[in-house]
Amino acid sequence: MDGQGNLAVQRLALWSIPLSLGVMGLKMVAWWVTGSVALLSDGLESTVNVVAALIAYFVIRYAQRPADHDHPFGHHKAEYLSAVIEGVLIVVAALLIVNEAIGHLAAPRMLDAPALGLAINFGAGVINAVWAQLLIRTGRKHRSAALAADGQHIMSDVVTSVGVLIGLLLAIATGYPIFDPMLAILVAVNILYQGWKVISHSIGGLMDQAVEPEEEEAIKQAIATHAAGSIGVHDLKTRRAGSVTFVDFHLVVPAAMPVRQAHDICDRLEDAIRAVHPGASIAIHVEPEGERAHGIRVKVVKDV
Repeated sequence: MDGQGNLAVQRLALWSIPLSLGVMGLKMVAWWVTGSVALLSDGLESTVNVVAALIAYFVIRYAQRPADHDHPFGHHKAEYLSAVIEGVLIVVAALLIVNEAIGHLAAPRMLDAPALGLAINFGAGVINAVWAQLLIRTGRKHRSAALAADGQHIMSDVVTSVGVLIGLLLAIATGYPIFDPMLAILVAVNILYQGWKVISHSIGGLMDQAVEPEEEEAIKQAIATHAAGSIGVHDLKTRRAGSVTFVDFHLVVPAAMPVRQAHDICDRLEDAIRAVHPGASIAIHVEPEGERAHGIRVKVVKDV
């Protein structure tokens, strides 16, 4: 991620804090005027959004710090920690919703001022939907796990709002207030699923999971296209840490090739890989022809 990308991610993370506070306030007002447990559940999830936005902002700033003596590979993985925490908070919000809804199943009640409450909640949902799309799009563009997770969290809040609105409209139309807590429970199940997705994706990053197959194929094609002069490569390894992709492989060159010429090939390969993965951190191990590390067969360049 370049300096401009870092700044864009930080700005969005900062603006998420007051925006999440505003949306939470609107949803709590909607609950206050209606007394709906479903609207209360929606507001409870938004309180988690505020905490998550605060965590995401400070973690993103920390993750963008340059490498130092204690962290020679950078601080990028901090974003995964933020995403895991956010996933846990999503799960906690879902459990709070279930607890609140179960208490109202036995004694459901009709809503007070439903039209006003629904209108307020709908407005908050629209704000969330627009903001979530912006966060997810920017997070994916700049490979910010924390920002994308924050966007996905807010999008789960949008799904919650839609479910709540449907449930309340059914309760009003049918005269059966039990739809209110029932929909709250169904919404909580969906939130649990969204939280699990955020956690599982982040754990993959913390465990040095390889890049996606299509991304690895693009790297292989870049190597195959720009490795002229070498004999082949082997032991290609990839991993992602926050916004940075790490690429490591062995390059086999003729035994008599001058160091300068081998270095030029490496420069060309690094430029080609960074063209498909901007900001990638690349380590190329140059080996003279005839070396076979641990008996690994060297592949020809076109079959990287």
